[in-house]
Amino acid sequence: MNNSIMIDVDIYNELKNILLRYGHKNVLLVCDDAYNFLTIKNTIENLKEIVKIYKFNEFKPNPEYNSVCKGIELLHAKNCTCILAIGGGSAIDVAKCIKLFSNMDREKNYLEQEIIPNDILLIAIPTTAGTGSESTRYAVIYYDHEKQSITHESAVPKYAFLAPHLLETLPLYQKKATMLDALCHSVESFWSVNSTTESKELSKKAITLILDNIDAYLANEKSGNLNMMIAANIAGQAINITQTTAGHAMCYKITSMFGLAHGHSAALCLPVIWKYMMCHPDKVADSRGRNYLSGVFDDLSQVLGVDNCEKAPLLIESILERLDLIPEIILDEDSLEILTSSVNVTRLKNSPVELNKKDIRSIYSLIFGERMKG
Repeated sequence: MNNSIMIDVDIYNELKNILLRYGHKNVLLVCDDAYNFLTIKNTIENLKEIVKIYKFNEFKPNPEYNSVCKGIELLHAKNCTCILAIGGGSAIDVAKCIKLFSNMDREKNYLEQEIIPNDILLIAIPTTAGTGSESTRYAVIYYDHEKQSITHESAVPKYAFLAPHLLETLPLYQKKATMLDALCHSVESFWSVNSTTESKELSKKAITLILDNIDAYLANEKSGNLNMMIAANIAGQAINITQTTAGHAMCYKITSMFGLAHGHSAALCLPVIWKYMMCHPDKVADSRGRNYLSGVFDDLSQVLGVDNCEKAPLLIESILERLDLIPEIILDEDSLEILTSSVNVTRLKNSPVELNKKDIRSIYSLIFGERMKG
């Protein structure tokens, strides 16, 4: 399913036209806590002239299954035929799951039922430049504290609005972390075993936009915010084709154990995995072969603007240092074991180099350097 991306437009008039065109009367607004502090709140309030809006915000980052269930109950109670998601990746993921599960049997576990497309209109307005969730078929929620990856083409929002002014009040740490998430999406998509000519072009475009706009973005300039939003969206389009790889598979537990933002955790994993893969070409898992993968690393290096592949992961590390995002985490043996056991093996199938549990343990040790005890 292709979605319509609207960039830096008059959101009120565009939303009004969409809602009138489809004849929607009741809209479920899925938003995070930041919504109350954004100017878009006034825009949405003005839409009450033409529709009834019911706000749902009973979820937290890394949203739980039970939160989605509450959202579904409200959707049905108010006869909502449209879902408007405003927020970061968690808000959009919750909205996606509400849509996907809304026509299922409410007496059974939604995760155990088949997804059947429905007519509920899903519109997304991201308030961060990172996940690209507004253009992907993926959603992540947690069931009994275990990560659940939901995938379906009908999860892609029909409309997505990219509004740079929404980034102006984003805390600096979140700006850094979400930007890094987009960068990791781009790199992981490029080397994924599922990569295509199209996905690689999207990755290249996103990486170039990210690197060219870091300073303007962190300085909160409109051009930087706009280009970073576009880059994150393009990176989302890339992973929508390829899926993510080992970096994302390994970062989730770092986030939950140490309280680091998702993008921050992913970026800590990325350069170490990159070095590890380059040191183990004999374990290539991409059917296109060892020479192909070597070419992929060379191509990525060129996109990143370095003259050889050994310098590419070092550039990622230098960005982390420049952003002051090297954590002082002391990892003990028990924590190392928990991290190693947490990795979703399915995600590893997208990685171009085969990684077993021993490899994963070694990579986690390298991520946290010498900061080990016990």
